Amino acid sequence: MTVEIAAAVAWGVIVAGAGAWLTDISPWYRALRKPSWQPPDWLFGPAWTLILALAALSAYLAWRDAPDRTARMTIAALFVANGVANVVWSPLFFKMRRPDWALIEVPFLWLSIVALILATLPVSRTAGLLLLPYLFWVSFATFLNLTIVRLNRPFGG
Repeated sequence: MTVEIAAAVAWGVIVAGAGAWLTDISPWYRALRKPSWQPPDWLFGPAWTLILALAALSAYLAWRDAPDRTARMTIAALFVANGVANVVWSPLFFKMRRPDWALIEVPFLWLSIVALILATLPVSRTAGLLLLPYLFWVSFATFLNLTIVRLNRPFGG
């Protein structure tokens, strides 16, 4: 049981840490036109921390309750794919300064969350439900990303 908890916590810490490290609130970002309804910058860190903590708990519960090794490996693979999709967004938006490319990447992240929900719900209802805030937040963030692209395009010189 300790290995499952450590793996779930490691997933959350790696995804959150990489996302934070790759997010640069630079003068470029501050100069972007943003909608009035965007949450304050300080809220994103705590929101992502809570969302990824819930997702890590989901990973643990789904792994624990999976009926066999194949189900556990499928769940683990889906969490890894989701972590990669989550982390890829930040350098596209902040490092490469391409919110338009980040917007193209978002459906992969969104679909990876849906896949996680669909895979975990039959194994552990709680695990699946714990991923709903993640899906809602990414849906909101997608609309925010789209709005920033519309307000600021073109990108890429």
